[in-house]
Amino acid sequence: AAFSLTGLLAGSGKETTDQMRVLDIRRLHRDGLWEAGRWLTVTWSNQSEVVASIQIRAEADHVRLKYLSRRHGDAWQTMEYPVHLTWTDCHMGGRRAWFLCPAKECGRRVAILYGGSIFACRHCHRLAYACQRETEDDRAARRADRIRQRLGWTPGILNENGGKPKGMHWRTFERLQTQHDAHVSASLTMMAEKFGLRHRQLGRSDFDLDDLC
Repeated sequence: AAFSLTGLLAGSGKETTDQMRVLDIRRLHRDGLWEAGRWLTVTWSNQSEVVASIQIRAEADHVRLKYLSRRHGDAWQTMEYPVHLTWTDCHMGGRRAWFLCPAKECGRRVAILYGGSIFACRHCHRLAYACQRETEDDRAARRADRIRQRLGWTPGILNENGGKPKGMHWRTFERLQTQHDAHVSASLTMMAEKFGLRHRQLGRSDFDLDDLC
């Protein structure tokens, strides 16, 4: 089966990938999907409450998706259709499975399908990656937080720096801390410029979130 996405898109094309429910074939493979004839149930939760689910059945050359869908408060409709698969050889041996997007006239080989009325690839749903919507200050803050995560520090650039993780070389720690502080400084400076704050050398101690309100 092939589906036209006309009228079935999740929205105006402004959504990002992290706003959508996803089927990642790599995760399904790790979860043991590839036993022919087996049904696997995938659920999505919000604060421990299940908000959606889908049943997936593995076949020789495709998976069959089955779930309920509705649009704008209409009656629930049972959706059931195959998504064909293809495989590529891995450099270290074995094979890697891919979805073939089921949207009409697409058939792209992809690892992830995104759920709207149908599960289709990012291009068919006109989705952007979240990082493509980031401003420069968001990007700098995200890079700083990535370093904070590696160092085991409390997330959030307005929090104080932590110490050196046990077992990490001092040279590595000092390099990461320098990079972190540079990203924080860049993010706060750009935020100040964006909101028209007074030009000054910003640090976390004198950065007041009320200034941005």
